[in-house]
Amino acid sequence: MVMPDKLTTERTKSTPVITVPDNASPALIKIAKNNAMHWQLGFDENATHGLVLMQSEAHLALKQLDEPKVGEVFVDFASDALTFRRLHGGGKKEAVAKAVGLKGQTDWRVLDATAGLGRDAFVLASLGCNIDMIERSPVVAALLADGLERAQHSPELSAWLPERMHLHHGIAVELMANWNSTATNVVPDVVYLDPMFPHRKKSAAVKKEMRLFQQLLGPDEDADALLAPALALAKKRVVVKRPAGAPFLAQQKPHIEMQGKANRFDVYLIN
Repeated sequence: MVMPDKLTTERTKSTPVITVPDNASPALIKIAKNNAMHWQLGFDENATHGLVLMQSEAHLALKQLDEPKVGEVFVDFASDALTFRRLHGGGKKEAVAKAVGLKGQTDWRVLDATAGLGRDAFVLASLGCNIDMIERSPVVAALLADGLERAQHSPELSAWLPERMHLHHGIAVELMANWNSTATNVVPDVVYLDPMFPHRKKSAAVKKEMRLFQQLLGPDEDADALLAPALALAKKRVVVKRPAGAPFLAQQKPHIEMQGKANRFDVYLIN
């Protein structure tokens, strides 16, 4: 496991502890403690306030105990929303699929270096891509790992998702720079970047997961550093997802700009 560096420490605004609901069973407490140990997070069985990772029988979730109306954030690849998107979202005509270049391709290898909740990675995996995901926050990585584990027991996902989506916890800049030195890693055709960007809207208007993520992580102040190692690693292209109107990553103009209403995909082709 790669230990957090200075950039990660600066980026993290607060580090939630793992906790459990009232009257949790000894078995659930053991699971929570093991998770805390694995991700090097604190454990507080009696947490009553603040941002926490709540280990329930159903899932691991990010939750703000001081704002119960905000709800909780967890990774569920079998959710109604992702199932609908997988079945009816447009397939290879989806913007992210076009940006990655999936038309006519099979078994495309994609490295999602800023995985987050893994939704774009899931869409690409559902279209046949093999996805490596990098997440540097141990809290977000724990949520992703929990979602991937539960997907192994889903009747609709277990046959293909576990073999197509793989999680790496560490610093993306470092892992990309040393990707070829690891025997088990396959050089990606595409590197996909979706760094956190500051939200200018009032917090009440921002989706709950983005509110909690901003509280947890803040924006990726070092996002520009991702582009150079991504360009050096990818075989075919680097795709950067940006909010509409946001500056180019590292002030480097892409070969292709795919404009959408809320987001833009900047595509850098590898010659």
